[in-house]
Amino acid sequence: MQSVITFLRPWEFSPTVLASCVLPAAAYIRGLVIAKRNHEVIGFWRPLSFFLGLGLIYIALQTYFDFLSQHMFWVHRLQHLILHHIGPFLIVLAAPMDVISRGVPVRFREQVLRLVWHHRGVQGIYGFLQNPIIAPVLFVGLIYFWLSPAIHFTVMLNEDRYRLMNWSMVVDGILFWWLMLAPRTTNGHANISYMKRILILFIVMIGQVLLGAYIFLHKSMLYDVYGICGRAWEISPMTDQQIGGLITWIPPSMMCVIAVLVVLSRILHEDEEAVPTSSSALADVITSKAG
Repeated sequence: MQSVITFLRPWEFSPTVLASCVLPAAAYIRGLVIAKRNHEVIGFWRPLSFFLGLGLIYIALQTYFDFLSQHMFWVHRLQHLILHHIGPFLIVLAAPMDVISRGVPVRFREQVLRLVWHHRGVQGIYGFLQNPIIAPVLFVGLIYFWLSPAIHFTVMLNEDRYRLMNWSMVVDGILFWWLMLAPRTTNGHANISYMKRILILFIVMIGQVLLGAYIFLHKSMLYDVYGICGRAWEISPMTDQQIGGLITWIPPSMMCVIAVLVVLSRILHEDEEAVPTSSSALADVITSKAG
């Protein structure tokens, strides 16, 4: 029990991380209470997915896990798997915006958030980042950029750059998975066809496979900065690099496959909803002709 508490205790306390996790969680809980009061059914799995994703991001950024990620390459790759893939994926899969919106005080939502969101500059940046060409290039490109050996060396020795790297992965992950998983009926720039999403996911998967395979199969050290920082455990540097390569290679590819399955399920769900609508329309036509 003591070891668990030690692990979960903030390694380097960050008010930004705490606020970024606690405030959405508080708004979501308040939104759930309001929904229950109005006899609206949210279900069990959506809140579970949201809190699990948010909790994983908190653990990856704030606990002893963050220390380990600075001293083991494979833990670092696991950290970014959580920050860029698993955590954002689970949050977006929960479709939390309607619940969070209810949980935010009305005055703050209307007088602050709505004005900020509809600002021309904010909409322009959001539209650019959600472009179906820019989004996948940025999603894969950030991984390549931060894992470039020369850049990675300097980032791991500079606290500000290290924090920027981690936050860029979280923000980009949420934006990308929103583009991939948001229902087509959602208002905004994420409204692209499901077939385009499937194509993007396969392209992204290929990009991650190539990078992970390159790291895993490389015969020399690419990331010797962990030798300078000091590895948390006694492990061969090449073994550390190979495990990190596998984590970069296989789990992200599996996440893309899971995302494709989610998209396919949305297609089937919309088709099922379209059948009664078409039948009803046909019945109306027959009735009108009969009359």
